[in-house]
Amino acid sequence: MANEENLKGKGFDSRSTSELREIAKKGGRASGEARRKKADLRRTLNALLTAKVDNPELAPILDGLGLENTLESAVTAALIKNAMTGNVKAFEAIRDTIGQTTKSDLDIEEQQIKIDRDKRARDQEAGNTDNTEGIQSFLKAMRPTQEEMDTLFNEEDGVDDAKETEESSGI
Repeated sequence: MANEENLKGKGFDSRSTSELREIAKKGGRASGEARRKKADLRRTLNALLTAKVDNPELAPILDGLGLENTLESAVTAALIKNAMTGNVKAFEAIRDTIGQTTKSDLDIEEQQIKIDRDKRARDQEAGNTDNTEGIQSFLKAMRPTQEEMDTLFNEEDGVDDAKETEESSGI
């Protein structure tokens, strides 16, 4: 569990505010540098994947399939070829890339219900009771349709009740 006990013995409890600030600055700089390196790698990879294929054997195959003559298309074709030979990791990479999931629709729906229920519970604990859904259903109930009114106040039931009241009051 996160608390101050976890920090003791690491030197943070005995450092001054200025020392802690300097450590945080260094961490922020290192984090920014790591992010920039990752972004540079992504840009380089994108540039390489969009480069034309220089292989004379592979270019006609890609053209025959109606694909662009790029390294990205060649890598994708090779990945599909590996998956067709039974390579499960290649199949999983393809499945994950195109966004398919191993969960059924029912599992996903059930998970969403749990998430919504937990969110409502957290909101109620925190006092955030912006229950617009409940308010909408209440307002709908306050404006019943004519059919609902007829069902609610059936005239025949009302007549019978009136006769029973009249008979019982004479006793």
